[in-house]
Amino acid sequence: MIDVIHAIVHFGEGAYVAECVELAVVTQGGSLEEVVANLREAVGLHLEGEDLEELGVAPTARLAVTFEIPDVLRG
Repeated sequence: MIDVIHAIVHFGEGAYVAECVELAVVTQGGSLEEVVANLREAVGLHLEGEDLEELGVAPTARLAVTFEIPDVLRG
């Protein structure tokens, strides 16, 4: 059962892009706040009307977001 839905956010071509690991959900936004808001909405819409048990998603599942920072060691 999926208790935590993981998403990775990275900066793409002029926008932040969020991709879920466990679900087929991808969204984008012009700022970090916007991409996170869009991600919450996209995950909610993706799961709306679905049988969560059948999908293996706990009804109390949380969303965990990781931000990728490229070239952090290169300065």
